[in-house]
Amino acid sequence: MRAFELENRLIDFACRVMEMAEKLPETYGAKHLASQIIRSATSPALNYGEVQGAESRDDFVHKMKICQKELRETFVCLKLIEKRNWFTKGKLASLIIENNELISIFVASNKT
Repeated sequence: MRAFELENRLIDFACRVMEMAEKLPETYGAKHLASQIIRSATSPALNYGEVQGAESRDDFVHKMKICQKELRETFVCLKLIEKRNWFTKGKLASLIIENNELISIFVASNKT
C-alpha cells in the first residue's frame, strides 16, 4: 500500500468515526466517549502526516507507534460504545473491522 493510500484510509476512518460519534446520545458517558474517540480516531491520520516528514529513523518509528497506540485506543472506545448498546452491532461492525485492519498494518510496519 502506498503512503497516500494509507493516509486516505486513515482520513476516511476518522471521518466515519466522527459521524458515528455525533450520533451518540446526549448523556454524560456518551459525550465523554464521543470526545475521546474523536481524538483517538483522528490522531493516526494527523500523526501519519507527520510520519511523512519524519526527521530521522527514530522520529519515524516513534510517530508510527503513536498511530498504532491511538488506533488501539479507538478500538477500545468502539467496544465500549458497542457494550453500551448505543448502536446495533451491525452499525459498528464496519468501523471495528476497518480499525482492526489499520492496527494490523501498523503492527506489521512497526515490526520491520
